[in-house]
Amino acid sequence: MELNQIQLAIANLPDAEYKQLTDWITEHDFARWDKQIEQDLESGRLDPLLNELKQEICDGRTSPL
Repeated sequence: MELNQIQLAIANLPDAEYKQLTDWITEHDFARWDKQIEQDLESGRLDPLLNELKQEICDGRTSPL
């Protein structure tokens, strides 16, 4: 199925099914985002940002949540 066919099918969904689809997409998107953050943390990709945050906390420019 091509993207334009999927888009047309979505546009023609009844309201209740459209709501179910958007809820599923939202949950799916959050799960993908969580997985990406985990991968970035494990790889060390976020270390510079975390170090900067730790320094700001030490300097009193921000406080931990």
